[in-house]
Amino acid sequence: MRLYLASTSPARRATLRAAGIEPLTIAPEVDEEALVASVEADLGRPLDAWTMVELLARAKAEAVVGRDVDGRPIDGLILGGDSAFLFDGRIYGKPHRPELARERWLRQSGRTGVLYSGHWLIDHRGGRLGGSRGAVAQATVTFAEVDAFEIDAYIATGEPLEVAGAFTIDSLGGPFIRSVHGDPSTVIGLSLSTLRDLVRALGVDWPDLWTRD
Repeated sequence: MRLYLASTSPARRATLRAAGIEPLTIAPEVDEEALVASVEADLGRPLDAWTMVELLARAKAEAVVGRDVDGRPIDGLILGGDSAFLFDGRIYGKPHRPELARERWLRQSGRTGVLYSGHWLIDHRGGRLGGSRGAVAQATVTFAEVDAFEIDAYIATGEPLEVAGAFTIDSLGGPFIRSVHGDPSTVIGLSLSTLRDLVRALGVDWPDLWTRD
């Protein structure tokens, strides 16, 4: 059984590999900002973090349906994922710019926020579209007190610029996190326990996804 990851996130791929799954990655090519803006315009209000990450996870998974991978049609399960960080009542995605990352770290140092990770799983076994399931996991993250020198050094590495909330737990940012309440893999952007629940809900046994030679 193959798992197709509708994401180019190295962290999500590494998380799956560590759990015994070698995913086939596909770039979903979804305009996330435009999609969120469109839905918010229709609703007449901003999306909350929970709804937003589930919406984007679903859009990414659905965007790769019907594509070929290495010249072959998709035959397995398709996973889309998205993450956002809620802090002080505001939703934060990837900062992209150093000055934004620094501003966030100066505020969140020594404080607590919530990381939301959305998951959407589509059954595409036999090259045919089947059922789908979605779920959102959340984890409360408390940061250590981080001084300006450490913040600037961390930002200079470039790592926090392309991750939700401007931090990681599985790399250079790990020592700056005091505690996590919830599935730790949620903070990486993919809750393994949540994914297992979705896999089983589609009638697939989790060990069937383990890569075997």
